[in-house]
Amino acid sequence: MPVHYPFSAVLGCAADSATDLDDMGLALVLTTISPEIGGVLVRGEKGTAKSTAVRGLAAVLPSISVYAGDRFSIDPDDPSAESPDGPFGPGVAVESRPVRLVELPVGATEDRVVGSLHLESALSRGAIEFEPGLLARAHRGLLYVDEVNLLHDHLVDLLLDAAAMGRVSIERDGVSIEHASRFVLIGTMNPEEGELRPQLLDRFGLTVEVAAPRDPALRAEVVRRRMAFDLDAAAFAEGFASAERELTARIVAARGLVGKVRLTEPGLLKIAEVCAAFEVDGLRADIVTARTAVAHAAWAGRSEVTRADIRRAALLALPHRRRRNPFDAPGLDEELLDRILGDDELPPDPPEGPDDPEVEPVEAAPQETSTTDEVSTSSTSDDAPSVEPGERQRAGVETNTDASEDDQPGVSTSSTSGGDGSTTAAAPAYRPRLLTVTGVGTGRTGGRSKAIGTTGRRIGADTSTHGSLHLVETLKAAAGKQSARPRTSAQVELRPEDLRTAVREGREANLVLFCVDASGSMAARKRMAQVKAAVLSLLLDAYRRRDKVGMITFRGEDAELVLPPTGSVDLAAARLDEVPAGGRTPLAEGLLEAARVLQRERLRDPDLRPLLVVVTDGRANSKAHGKEAVRRSQQAAAYVAGLGVTTVVIDSESGPMRLGLARELAGHLGAEHVPVAEVSAEALTSAVQSRTQTWKGAA
Repeated sequence: MPVHYPFSAVLGCAADSATDLDDMGLALVLTTISPEIGGVLVRGEKGTAKSTAVRGLAAVLPSISVYAGDRFSIDPDDPSAESPDGPFGPGVAVESRPVRLVELPVGATEDRVVGSLHLESALSRGAIEFEPGLLARAHRGLLYVDEVNLLHDHLVDLLLDAAAMGRVSIERDGVSIEHASRFVLIGTMNPEEGELRPQLLDRFGLTVEVAAPRDPALRAEVVRRRMAFDLDAAAFAEGFASAERELTARIVAARGLVGKVRLTEPGLLKIAEVCAAFEVDGLRADIVTARTAVAHAAWAGRSEVTRADIRRAALLALPHRRRRNPFDAPGLDEELLDRILGDDELPPDPPEGPDDPEVEPVEAAPQETSTTDEVSTSSTSDDAPSVEPGERQRAGVETNTDASEDDQPGVSTSSTSGGDGSTTAAAPAYRPRLLTVTGVGTGRTGGRSKAIGTTGRRIGADTSTHGSLHLVETLKAAAGKQSARPRTSAQVELRPEDLRTAVREGREANLVLFCVDASGSMAARKRMAQVKAAVLSLLLDAYRRRDKVGMITFRGEDAELVLPPTGSVDLAAARLDEVPAGGRTPLAEGLLEAARVLQRERLRDPDLRPLLVVVTDGRANSKAHGKEAVRRSQQAAAYVAGLGVTTVVIDSESGPMRLGLARELAGHLGAEHVPVAEVSAEALTSAVQSRTQTWKGAA
């Protein structure tokens, strides 16, 4: 058995009387003390021991009792627990085993997660038997998803159902089975690679942000420990064996105490006040905060929840529940939290008067499946402390705004409004129209373009080895060949060439590459604000559809890849904030830079189909002038068109006099031409309705 890096050897995860756990270590421990908290999401940059800490956690958890041979790990001490492998009577042996850490790969199939028909039994003996999946194996243990933000949507749906119900139901391929699946869900992710689907984010009870230490001494200690572990893992682990045993004993003691911890009425009201001040929707945040405060008190060995317990619980349970835009950074205003909690310790429960109803202390609430909770940072109470708005500004300070609201048509020059490179804030975002890649792809699951993959509606079957078994088509393929095969029994003889797998049509994620004109002709305040609003809206759409995005801007004499293709749409929005406007229009350079990026990404991931979005008014003027600049831009457009990439030109030209250069550019690119005012889905719908009414009137 491989030796894992000890949990207590991770800096910040050694808990004793002198030093307590850091946020990541504490969140992991608290959710194992009280699994009803709902799991932990660890967000942080690469190389911050996220996975190392999670894998070491299982080793410090106390063992569990199970029936011998029970693949579903039900609790022998729970008379209501039922296993598909049962029933188990008094004579069945009970054994003790370590808690399992089950890792869910982001590329796992649905059959691997929930279980499926046992193919060997079905094909060799004609028997229908169920093969348990990862959710069955994780029951009463830890389910760990590394890079959880990259998890396919169909797997996210399965996790949501299992987390909400605590059970898994399978009705497929002649199998009908149901089993318990209660686990501590732990996810780790790097925010730079994309955000997490909101529905799954809400299922995590706690969330923590981790970063590498900046203290050279601490960094050196991390390196020293890691090198010692790599040199002799067994000896290194033995050096921390005593700390691991002490941590296990403390977790066992906290589990025994958690049911006895009192959450007084003033404490419960204080939790409600904190959640109300941060305007948390629903009650899940209140419940999770209460459970976490109770678990923290038990961890500290206290029999009653204190102000410090509530503060620590709120910092872990509320940041990801704030109502915020997808591009706003998570976090909690600690100054506001301290003002709400005050400096005084919680008062005791009020005494019971002779005519007062008896007031029972509130303990950890039963598991709840309430609606999704989101939080904003403004207060609704006149008496509650005011909260600063949580939305970050989308751009810097506007300067040099002497230009008219609409720039005049003509060839861009090196000195126009905003030519000094000033930035302009984006207008409010809106729901954009859906832009898709033509054809049918085979990329990873997403929400944009049509694709053949492992999810979606079943449209046929083939002989490939990928995908789930199509049992009916397999039997049909074998049935026509039985007369030519020797009959050894009454059963249908199946051979490997008979196997058929399901072909499904769903949606895929794409690479959306923005090529944004930031020249002087775009610098008028109204035009640039409109352009940034369109790009921001498309970025929000890419965030929801789990696309990969990149951004190129061109102005002055050259084009710049301001954001290499990434899964983090947040970074793209931040780069958009910083895009200045001014200078000449090197349109050809922008298109050629886009071609280079697309060719490079095609080599990296051939299945990730690109969508090029060019945002420009179509004017060209850089080192070359006049007709030469136009000729170079047309040649560059023809080169990009030869790549066979689906392209959309968003025409930013405005004003009463328009040259129509962007429409001509779209023709050279073989692209769809979309005026910037029609990027909005509502605007497109209105235009279609207006055109339909005109046709009806003419008829």
